Amino acid sequence: MPSTKTRKKPARSKKAKTRSVATAESMAEKQREISVSEFFAKNRHLLGFDNPRKALLTAVKEAVDNALDACEEAGILPDVHVRLLQLDESRFKLTVRDNGPGIVRAQIESIFGKLLYGSKFHRMKMSRGQQGIGISAAGMYGLMTTGKPVHIISKTSRRKPAHDVTLKIDTSKNRAEVVTDKESPKSDDLFPGGNGTQVVIELEGRYQKGRQSIDEYLEQTAIANPHAELTWISPTNETIVFPRAVDELPDEPKEIKPHPKGIELGTLIQMLERTDTGSLSGFLQKEFCRVGQRKASELAKKADKLSSKTITPRTRVSQLGHAEANCLYQAIQEASIMSPPTDCLVPIGSRALLAGLLKEVQAEFFAAATRPPSVYRGNPFQMEVAIAYGGSLGSEETARILRFANRVPLLYQQSACSSFKAVAETSWKNYGLSQPRGSLPTGPLVVLVHMASVWVPFTSESKEAIADYDEIRKEMKLALQECGRKLGTYLRRRKQMRKQAERRDIFERYIGEIAVCCEALVGTDPKKLYAALRKQAAKKTREADQKLDLDGKVVSNKRLEQDEDVIILPNRQFLTGDEVDSLFEGDAPPEKKKKSVKKSTKKKSSNRKKSSSKAR
Repeated sequence: MPSTKTRKKPARSKKAKTRSVATAESMAEKQREISVSEFFAKNRHLLGFDNPRKALLTAVKEAVDNALDACEEAGILPDVHVRLLQLDESRFKLTVRDNGPGIVRAQIESIFGKLLYGSKFHRMKMSRGQQGIGISAAGMYGLMTTGKPVHIISKTSRRKPAHDVTLKIDTSKNRAEVVTDKESPKSDDLFPGGNGTQVVIELEGRYQKGRQSIDEYLEQTAIANPHAELTWISPTNETIVFPRAVDELPDEPKEIKPHPKGIELGTLIQMLERTDTGSLSGFLQKEFCRVGQRKASELAKKADKLSSKTITPRTRVSQLGHAEANCLYQAIQEASIMSPPTDCLVPIGSRALLAGLLKEVQAEFFAAATRPPSVYRGNPFQMEVAIAYGGSLGSEETARILRFANRVPLLYQQSACSSFKAVAETSWKNYGLSQPRGSLPTGPLVVLVHMASVWVPFTSESKEAIADYDEIRKEMKLALQECGRKLGTYLRRRKQMRKQAERRDIFERYIGEIAVCCEALVGTDPKKLYAALRKQAAKKTREADQKLDLDGKVVSNKRLEQDEDVIILPNRQFLTGDEVDSLFEGDAPPEKKKKSVKKSTKKKSSNRKKSSSKAR
């Protein structure tokens, strides 16, 4: 049979999808400017509003930091009240009030309703805030999650009534819209000192105690700011007061100019274009620190050697092009310029660090170290470290690290922070502590690391971790090693003192028996012999009664009390299960042992008397 071929039916043609083709003109119509507020509203995780619990902490942190900055700049000892009222399961009302100088009416909208607006971004001066984002971002988050505006009450003088303003931020235009604005004489009672600011934000969040909580943040803020008094009212209506430990304000930091070594070529070109100074020498002296007339002439001569055009100290700045600016930049990098001044920094200080730790940490040994100021990328910075050991701290837990930047606690992203890496890289075994490889030490230890700088290099806008610069980590490790040496000296001396105390205890157990036996043999007075033997035992083991100073040397009680770098509290000494510290527990043996020893000595002495009489 002939094969029959089956023909396939032709497939029905599908309608071709029409694709819209954009033209340059249509694409141009869709382009528009993106507001800063819109960007951060969509990317609020960059500002620390990742989750409800963290968002609540970030809002508190931004408000408290602003309050402390305002009080210190006005020369007022800070008195900050923080209250968190829970409205329902996930909604809270945050109220933060301070006794600062207040805010003038014309600035309230810009400060609380505009992102990237502030007075601290352009100045080279140590401060908590840097970017002009924090408190306005907290208000924006509250508006997005609850739809409620921010409520501000500000009073600048006793003679002026308080201003009561309610506003919300327009994210499309990055500006504030005032909802209500009035003078409120009734609010004067909120500010007994006659001035201050109160901000109320309603927002969604989740309150939980423990690590990385509002309670921990305020506790650490009290440690780093012992001159401030903080009052915290929790959602459970529990009032906690962190009292002021120091009645003196820290020194006021001074503003400095940029350092030539800390700028880049593009920044230098912009500065040359914007300056109103005529000559190159005048520009260098006016715009930079550590550049005098002689140094400016030296930089101009070096730039002249690198450039094809003539460059002198009197060269007009307007005549310098890109090539000449590049030569000037290379001359600056090759020159030796003095480090920037450090009066722009105000470290916490050893005395204040120890006072803060002593107030909050129940430990037996405290030590602090402050490094000399150093420089990274032309920005001056200074490192401080304090440690607390023993006492009621857990002996089997890893060491706890308290990280601070410009007196502000850093609670998140610990493993990404340079402070954490510096503590982990320090060899704590050399100082008598156990430490797994590449990890934190184990033992009853608290380590506080503080960085003071005109510009702290945070890893993100949320200001949660310090970037890992080699210069910064080096200074951290040097300060940690200094405190570690003090701790190691103390632990070694304490171990030796305990050993000598045990020797004395063992010796004193048999002094009575030795005195009785000597009386039986040679007839000496047992009381005099007992006193002499006790005196000799105290002399041979006198190290058990010694006190230690910063360097592990024996000091008097008076000198130890006056030492500002070390605090030792013997009544808080921490003991592990297998350690016996007879120096502080007493030397007297149990009564049963004493009775058995006396009985045995009487029997022995009576036997010796009988044998001696027989011999006679």
